[in-house]
Amino acid sequence: MENNDILIRLRYALEIKNKEMSEIFKLGGEEVTVPEVIKILTKSDDDESEFDEQIKCNNAMFDSFLNGFIIFKRGKQEPKPGQLDTQEPTVKKTSNVNNLLLKKVKIALALTTEDMLDIFEKAGITVTKGELGALLRKEGHKNYKECGDKFARNFLKGLAIKYRG
Repeated sequence: MENNDILIRLRYALEIKNKEMSEIFKLGGEEVTVPEVIKILTKSDDDESEFDEQIKCNNAMFDSFLNGFIIFKRGKQEPKPGQLDTQEPTVKKTSNVNNLLLKKVKIALALTTEDMLDIFEKAGITVTKGELGALLRKEGHKNYKECGDKFARNFLKGLAIKYRG
């Protein structure tokens, strides 16, 4: 699933306005105007290449959005004494953004493991605590499991059901 599709589904599920999307990008360190947000959220048709004005959301831009979303929902976290204020990018070129989506949305919305399992259940799939833990692990951990598009799609579908009714 492409980053643009994830943003479209996340925006729909949580009823985020275009202006708020622009603010969230800015909080994450990415300058995106409201017209650019609209171009990011516009689905492009392969047949109509002359009208193809969609802006592709790369992994770094998507990571900035998710970081901004955490700040938007929970506020900026002050660095601990002796800790540097620099943020290292969490998305590598080959990193699976679906795992990142689960982790950062969980943090931003202050979801518990039970909340996450409930969201998956609302979407019609059963996920065990162990499977969820594997999806939320750091890449490189021995129990890490890559989150497939089906899991990500169902998570976003469950969010929509939970927050939109």
